[in-house]
Amino acid sequence: MSIEEAILVHLRVLPPEKQQEVLDFAEFLRLKTVNPKPLNLTPQSSLGERLRQIRGRIVASGTPLLNREELEKEVASRRGGIENKEE
Repeated sequence: MSIEEAILVHLRVLPPEKQQEVLDFAEFLRLKTVNPKPLNLTPQSSLGERLRQIRGRIVASGTPLLNREELEKEVASRRGGIENKEE
């Protein structure tokens, strides 16, 4: 089994938020390499390209990205407050 196949086996059993962390880490490692090979991921708009660049800088800086729950709280706070949700 190749390294790529082994990674895919492990990746497939992770929940989506952990899969995103793996993707973020892989992107971080790629950005740390000298002269990283550009990926063939073309955003659909100039805004998409700008957001991808910002995200890449955040990942490269080592700052952790927000998970879905943290993101929802951030959006709610910027929209005028956080509702108390009972879980």
